[in-house]
Amino acid sequence: MPWTGNDLPDLNGRTVVITGAGRGLGLITARELARAGARVVLGVRDTGKARCAVAGLPGVFDVRPLDVADLTSVRAFAGSWSGDLDILINNAGVMDVPGTRTADGLDLQTATNYTGPFVLTNLLLEHLTDRVVHVTSQLHRRGAISLDDLDWRTREYNGMSAYQASKLAVVLFSLELQRRLTAEGSPVRSVLASPGIARTSLAAHSRSNIVNRFTFLTNPPERGALSVLYAATQDVPGNSYVGPDGLGGLRGHPAVRRQGDIGLDEDLAARLWTATTDLVGKVAR
Repeated sequence: MPWTGNDLPDLNGRTVVITGAGRGLGLITARELARAGARVVLGVRDTGKARCAVAGLPGVFDVRPLDVADLTSVRAFAGSWSGDLDILINNAGVMDVPGTRTADGLDLQTATNYTGPFVLTNLLLEHLTDRVVHVTSQLHRRGAISLDDLDWRTREYNGMSAYQASKLAVVLFSLELQRRLTAEGSPVRSVLASPGIARTSLAAHSRSNIVNRFTFLTNPPERGALSVLYAATQDVPGNSYVGPDGLGGLRGHPAVRRQGDIGLDEDLAARLWTATTDLVGKVAR
């Protein structure tokens, strides 16, 4: 039988942080984890909208301000955390947006999808007891990493190429993070989740949004969120890649799949970690 939200375990006593959980897949994930008993902390840019989104839903929600593209916001969120954190879900993301610089001078798309979550994860690791889930994309397979220009300062910016590169960076981050956790003897796991092509507003402004018109290729949002829920709650090995079980990993129910070969390049992952810490500051363990 396909795995669904009805198969979630009892999560009473567990605390989960989900970034970008005010709408879309993040909100569905928050709703389902809270329904299963978890205390869910929504780290969002617009706290008012997020509070309205969860109002009346069953469960315990805590809405806090967090903009993962703003390192000051990331450090404030992490610095205010106290106590254990069972699960961190790095869900916030943008896709194929115009070239824009953040307040830190970083490329907005790279900062939102990769460098912000990189900093947040490292700062919260001392509190984590179970796992971190990184939401990535099948398009990581088409990504290319420029270690000398991670955030598009010297190359001609291309929105889709930047998106693919950021999602590949996420996959490589998980690989190197798991290597470090294992070397330390830590029980914490780093896990990847791909929703396939989920019909959300993520690509609404992008040329890639045309795919959403072909519903036979895509997952409805409720099913797309299942990969994240599975990765967050099931007993999977470190650096597992969870995605839809259908053809090409585009749609279907969650299963443990395999990331692209480039996402398993241990040398590239280690060098990317170094390049990232050089870019954002010495936050890594």
